[in-house]
Amino acid sequence: MNPTRPLLSMAALAAAIALSACGGARQPQPQGGGAPVTVRSVVLAPGEWQDSVQALGTARANESVTITAKVSETVQKVNFDSGDYVEAGQVLVDLTGQVQLAGLEEARAAFKEAEQQLRRGEELAAKNLIPGSQLDTQRATRDAARARMDQVRAQLSDRVITAPFDGVLGLRQVSPGSLVTPGTAIATLDDVSIIKLDFSVPETLIAALAPGQAVTALSAAFPGETFEGVLRTIDSRVDPVTRSVMARAELPNPERKLRPGMLLTVDVRRAPRQALALPELALLQVGRNSFVFRIGADGSVAQVPVKAGARERGRVEILEGLAAGDRVVVEGTGKLRPGAKVVEAAAAPAATP
Repeated sequence: MNPTRPLLSMAALAAAIALSACGGARQPQPQGGGAPVTVRSVVLAPGEWQDSVQALGTARANESVTITAKVSETVQKVNFDSGDYVEAGQVLVDLTGQVQLAGLEEARAAFKEAEQQLRRGEELAAKNLIPGSQLDTQRATRDAARARMDQVRAQLSDRVITAPFDGVLGLRQVSPGSLVTPGTAIATLDDVSIIKLDFSVPETLIAALAPGQAVTALSAAFPGETFEGVLRTIDSRVDPVTRSVMARAELPNPERKLRPGMLLTVDVRRAPRQALALPELALLQVGRNSFVFRIGADGSVAQVPVKAGARERGRVEILEGLAAGDRVVVEGTGKLRPGAKVVEAAAAPAATP
């Protein structure tokens, strides 16, 4: 008996089994065959859609000015400190003005004397003791003395620097004894009770903006805090270089948290409108093309190209490709092929207390 015959028979049997297995693996599977794929879906229905225009803006004070001197003089007294809140008319700096004070006293005395002379002249004119021309001369002298007094008083007022409006002062730039000249900066004054927020948007979005729209702003300095305001105006010109237009919103700032120069993220809410929207999970992107899986009446899915619009908070607006009443797969799209059968996933049972 040949001992190698059993070994050859076993090898031939193994090869036959392998060929049979390979041939079975190459048999094609029918399209859409197999068990249905479990998915979750939604039915499209028109709903309220309110998207927004987002941009970066710069905060500006409602009113802002640099307090300066009008005359060359020495600072006699400083009545404020850096960061103080002042009211309109409050005296900030006193400049020495002895010459003007003396001139004011001289002008006041001249006015008093001219007024007394006019009063006596009126009494004499009433008795026809002096001509009317002399009375007119005395009246002109009185008026000239009054004008001179007002002039000196105005010169003296230039040496008392006051706040033109309510606001917060910046850093103090002068000290008592400092010599100031016209234009010397004393401090900055900003009215921050209202913040003007300037931001630019592309010219393609001009039609989406209108005065009166609600505005929400965020600042990196105050994480999680929102500042509400209103869009006030849109610039009349478009920048020919950037093709953008400037817009200005106003934000109430009663706690004075926001400061001029801060960078804010602006969100302008547009007017609500009716639109078809889907969860973003339902939208599949291949290159520049977007599509969804729509479920037909027979439970099979079809790959439908769509045109997406605005996106917001996990939802996407569908502009073209779908209609109200269409059922679209939201979860389970990774297992689907066109023509595959699907079944809706059962809702999770309510938790027992």
